[in-house]
Amino acid sequence: MGTHKHVHKLSAAGLLISLGIIYGDIGTSPLYVFKSIIGPRLITPELILGGLSCVFWTLTLQTTIKYVIITLQADNKGEGGIFSLFSLVKNKGKWLIIPAAVGGAALLADGIITPPFTVSAAIEGLALRYPNIPTIPIVIIILSVIFIVQQFGTSIIGKAFGPIMWIWFTMIAVLGLSYLTQFPGILKSINPYYAYHTLTTHPQAFLIIGGVFLCTTGAEALYSDLGHCGRANIRISWIYVKTCLLLNYFGQGVWLWQQQGHYLEGRVPFYSIMPHWFLIYGIAVATLAAIIASQALISGSFTLIAEAVRLNLWPKVKINFPSLQKGQIYVPSMNWILWVGCMVVLFIFRDSDSMEHAYGLSITITMLMTTILVAVFLRRKHYPLYLVVMFLIIYGIIELTFLAGNLPRILHGGWFTVILGAILFSVMWAWSNGRQIRNRYMKFVEIDKYFPVISKLSKDTTVPKYASHLVYLTSANFKSEIEQSIIYSIIQKNPKRADVYWLLHVDVTDEPYTMEYKVTSFIPKQLIRVDFKLGFKADQRINILFRTVVEDLVKESEVEILSNYPSLREFNIAGDFRFVVIEKVITNSASLGFIERSIIIYHQMLKKLSLSDEKNFGLDLSSVAVEKVPLIIDHTKRIQLKRIG
Repeated sequence: MGTHKHVHKLSAAGLLISLGIIYGDIGTSPLYVFKSIIGPRLITPELILGGLSCVFWTLTLQTTIKYVIITLQADNKGEGGIFSLFSLVKNKGKWLIIPAAVGGAALLADGIITPPFTVSAAIEGLALRYPNIPTIPIVIIILSVIFIVQQFGTSIIGKAFGPIMWIWFTMIAVLGLSYLTQFPGILKSINPYYAYHTLTTHPQAFLIIGGVFLCTTGAEALYSDLGHCGRANIRISWIYVKTCLLLNYFGQGVWLWQQQGHYLEGRVPFYSIMPHWFLIYGIAVATLAAIIASQALISGSFTLIAEAVRLNLWPKVKINFPSLQKGQIYVPSMNWILWVGCMVVLFIFRDSDSMEHAYGLSITITMLMTTILVAVFLRRKHYPLYLVVMFLIIYGIIELTFLAGNLPRILHGGWFTVILGAILFSVMWAWSNGRQIRNRYMKFVEIDKYFPVISKLSKDTTVPKYASHLVYLTSANFKSEIEQSIIYSIIQKNPKRADVYWLLHVDVTDEPYTMEYKVTSFIPKQLIRVDFKLGFKADQRINILFRTVVEDLVKESEVEILSNYPSLREFNIAGDFRFVVIEKVITNSASLGFIERSIIIYHQMLKKLSLSDEKNFGLDLSSVAVEKVPLIIDHTKRIQLKRIG
């Protein structure tokens, strides 16, 4: 934890890391924002000044005030992001799982759309120098390499991200400044009147708003990456980043001012402010920045999935730790789902102009969900009600306006985002609810009733010994209870004699990195329960954690692990450990209502695709027995059978 806090302190290294990790998405937005705002429309002074005014106030109200100043306060022991925020407030109401799951699903959808869009927008600049160059194969190669590299860990190349993004931001600031000095009068667009005038008088105001929104799409990443950089580093580095972005936007505004009365006709304002000789260097730096933006989103998706798994919002999947660097994780299944998704986006939309319609919509939804959760958090922190209501109303209006501006895009490509987000949300909803339905039909019994029989069974040599140490994973939250299925497994279903019976329970805490355990000795040295309290970001490799606990208990003489077989005990050989994993299966879901039955069917399909409990907890498969136990849903009356002979 000491290093964790150290990373969060304000430092030059921390600021450089922030540049490399956080600002890829928002930092590459000058590539396409004005191309989207102008679109096929005639370039007029009102459109230029109104567009610039909208961009300035969006970056100020949405990114600076909502995210950098307000949302970064929702700090869960140094961690940020929508699931960290959900963990902070989930006790305030069961309904909060809906905004958390919707926001998480939309963020994952964004992780599929952003890489091909950003890389395409950068590579398409090559067409200015080489008009007939095929850009799609180049984008496919770049994206494929990014996804292949993930499994090796990105800590080595990650060190280069900060300096590259510093070069990128400095480059776009200098380019913008070179035009801004030609016409400083463009700065009058800071006056919010121009934004108001354009949005109330322009016949295509909603379409313009959809383009403006693209300037703040990376704002959610500022909060998601709080754990990697710390609040102070994010807030200070944002001052530099925002200055560079605004200088570039104003520079593009001056170039557009010189094009009044014309149409863009395929020209890209971002590349148009570059001197012709510099174009190839500019494209190279833009491509590197786009790769970094994609990398940040992919890493963010891995973190999101790992948190969702531990919060029981996503099926259990394999999670690897490719390097020792904190927060460095790799989720193989998600990596290849994202790669396939990116290839599908490229196949359907082919160029950044078409992808633009699918982009932005999902982030608007995530921002709305974050607003709801932050409002609950502020209330929990006892902020005055009128301030919380003001926050909700102001950002509700801003984000609903952006959503309305993005809705026309549904017909032109936004449908892809909607379908993608809906599929991802359905997985979270079915996994969470299916688990709750199954838990409802699990039967628990008082454990103390079974102490005498377990104690006698342990010493009954007429029953063949099943294992020296027999370990069960229990979901009983109360120590006084145990699943009936575990008692059935020990006593009735092939009685299992063991020297020591262990019950392991994992409780995922609302804090990110908790690593604690508590031991309850029901029958000294015979029946022991271990409760693990693990944070939602902590690694849940139960085999390693359990071994550590056993070593501690042996040191304290609370348990004996030497084999009770005389021949082995003579040589101080430890007894064997055997795990029994009980898989609960709903057998008669037909007696459930239609909706619950559908959820259970979907949940069971997902369970087949997900990692088994024994693999998820990293247990030694050679010493694991899996027992399937039916969960009986008894809505029927007692069956009347008549004996006739």
